[in-house]
Formats: sequence, structure tokens, C-alpha cells
Amino acid sequence: QVHLVESGGGLVQPGGSLRLSCAASGSGFSINSMAWYRQAPDKQRELVAVIGRGVSTNYADSVKGRFTISRDNNKNTVYLQMNSLKPEDTAVYYCRVVIGIDAYWGQGTQVTVSS
Repeated sequence: QVHLVESGGGLVQPGGSLRLSCAASGSGFSINSMAWYRQAPDKQRELVAVIGRGVSTNYADSVKGRFTISRDNNKNTVYLQMNSLKPEDTAVYYCRVVIGIDAYWGQGTQVTVSS
């Protein structure tokens, strides 16, 4: 059984930074892609960034140049460095990892950007 634990959310002022982490617990598996999604109130969940097993990454247009996704395969952990945060980045952020043909979701962490 794979369990994802997210951390790093919180309240930050516009222009500030946060770093999200998502660690996958368990053993005997090899993670394929790792990604971050977000869901704002009354909006659909959207893809923020994804990283493959290597160094390939992809970002939503709204976060390009501000957010950076990375992963540590030794720790089964994915990170999201968020800089120059805007109020419209406010949302619950979820990590998603793909192992084989199965996808697993984290519990979500709240990010609020407000002055």
C-alpha cells in the first residue's frame, strides 16, 4: 500500500514563496510520473506541474517561470517550489504519483496567498 504525505502549505503574502513536499511511503515500488494539482473553491482540479522519471517537466502556463517541480527518487519525494505567489494561486494543492498503472493522491495541503 502506498501512502502519500504532503507538507509545506500555509499562508503567505503576495510575492512570497512556499515549498511543498510530498513523500510516498511504502516499499517495493518504482514511481513513474509525479505531479502537483490544485483546486480552488468552485473550480475544477487542474494540473500545475508534472515530472517524469528523468528530468522532463511540464507546467501550466499560469505558473511557468514561477514554480519549479523536482523529485528525489531516493526519498520517493516530489517538491514544488513556488515563488512570486499571487492571490490566484490560492487553492488546495494535491500531489499525484503513478506507480505502474495505478495513480495515488495525497490528502491535499492548503496554500493561501493574501495580504
